Amino acid sequence: MHEQLVRALLDVLVSGQRAALATVVRTSGSTPQVAGARMLLRADGSTLGTIGGGAIELAVREALESCQEGAPSQLVVRELGHDLGMCCGGRMEVFVEPIEATPRLWLYGAGHVNRALAPLALSIGFEVTVVDEREEMNTELRFASVQRELLDPHTQLKRATLSERDWVLIATHDHALDEQLLELALHKKPRYIGLVGSKRKVFRLLERIVRRRGQGSAVPGLERLYAPVGLALEAVEPAEIAVSIAAELVALRRGAPRFSSVAHLRAVDDPRFSKILAELAEAAPSCVKGG
Repeated sequence: MHEQLVRALLDVLVSGQRAALATVVRTSGSTPQVAGARMLLRADGSTLGTIGGGAIELAVREALESCQEGAPSQLVVRELGHDLGMCCGGRMEVFVEPIEATPRLWLYGAGHVNRALAPLALSIGFEVTVVDEREEMNTELRFASVQRELLDPHTQLKRATLSERDWVLIATHDHALDEQLLELALHKKPRYIGLVGSKRKVFRLLERIVRRRGQGSAVPGLERLYAPVGLALEAVEPAEIAVSIAAELVALRRGAPRFSSVAHLRAVDDPRFSKILAELAEAAPSCVKGG
């Protein structure tokens, strides 16, 4: 079982999916499992291993599912008889933790905002790569300690294989390029797509994408789109905008509810915006091409 668990954990890390692991850390009295027993909940809902079955395993599974959805690690403590009505009547303490690979943040564009964001993202646990073909901008001096790819962002993103491990931030020097990257990213479905720009810009880009797709075609991946990007901190300067974006990354990674005291700037949460996009999708002739 130990080797199977190790292989399963490696599969989770390689695939970029999120799983959750339960480990029995302490027992007393009569219990169905001993300290060290483990159970892994995979992204598809299947499990490997057991922490004893019955009501205790059901309680731990609920904690695993919560953890898999973004909740922090937790210690589940249960008196098996008093709390769960189990005949064995002992006590178990089970540590539940999320399992996921280091998240990758792809910064498309080597401008002022991404320059300020790169070290912040690195400091909060992201693996950071800056993609920009401009050698005078995408330099080691400007982007120390992060990975750099001197490639055209559209070419790089088109070739990239993205998963739930990947977070994308679009902030290039060209609106047309932003549009191309946005459309590509929506199809590839990374965990997060951030776009720097005003609500007006966001609407215009999405409008053009909708018109290109034709009548009745919905835009995929909008639930992953955070545009305008960041939290509502009244940020103005590039460094302030970077803080706003980094705060949003933390909020989403740690599972903060979208509609809470944490206010995202994203336009697609506005019912009026969603209605306009739906109307565009219904009205757009299949022959219309965005110009």
